[in-house]
Amino acid sequence: MPSPAGTARRLALFGAPGVGKGVQAAALRERLGVPHVSTGDMLRAAVKDGSPLGRKVRAILERGGLVPDEVVGDLIRERLGRPDAGDGFVLDGFPRTVPQADLLDRVLAGRGRALDRAINIVVPEPEILDRLTGRRVCPECGATYHVRHNPPRVEGRCDACGGALRQREDDTEPVIAERLRVYQEQTSPLIERYQRRGVLLTVDGRGRPEEVTARIVAALPGQGG
Repeated sequence: MPSPAGTARRLALFGAPGVGKGVQAAALRERLGVPHVSTGDMLRAAVKDGSPLGRKVRAILERGGLVPDEVVGDLIRERLGRPDAGDGFVLDGFPRTVPQADLLDRVLAGRGRALDRAINIVVPEPEILDRLTGRRVCPECGATYHVRHNPPRVEGRCDACGGALRQREDDTEPVIAERLRVYQEQTSPLIERYQRRGVLLTVDGRGRPEEVTARIVAALPGQGG
C-alpha cells in the first residue's frame, strides 16, 4: 500500500545519466529523513573491492552497459530490508528497466508497501554531455567537481582531502553516447508505466541544485504539492 494520505516518502528518481539524480537524492534524504539508496554507489564499492563481482561489474560499466537485474535486485532487496528504510527511501539508479520495476514491485509488495512517486528529472542532451565530460571525482572521499562549473581550488586536487581527481571511465564521450542510447531504449518505457499508475512527477533539472530540489519538494504530496 502507498504511504499514509498526505505523505510521499517512498520515492524513485529517474532521468538520463548526468541529470543530477544523486545530488537530488542526497537533498531529499536530508529533507525527508529517509535513506538515499544508490545502486551506483553500491556497484562502485564492489568494483573498488576488486571482488569477482566487482571485476564483472567494472567491465560492464566501462562499455556503458547495464548490470544484470539479478545482481542489482539482490543489492536492493537487502538494502530495503534494513530498519532505516522502513519509513521510506529515495532510490537513485533503480529501477532502470521494466523487469527491475517488476522486481521492485515484488520486494515492496512483500512488505505490504508500494512506490509513492517516480520522479523524472529532465535535462537537454547537450547540457548532459557538458556535465559529464567535465566531471571529475575524488576516489578517496567521493567529492565531485566540474572543470568549468565547479573547479577545485588547486587544479587536479580535491579541496576536502587533497586526493588526485580523475575522470570516471564512463564519463568519456563515446561511453556517454552509449549510456544515453541504453537509457532511451531500456529506461524510458518506465516513464509510461508510472504515468499510467498516476505516480509520475516530471521535473525540470536545469538550474542550481537547490532550485531543482525546490521544484521536487513543491510537487510532492504532503511536502508542497
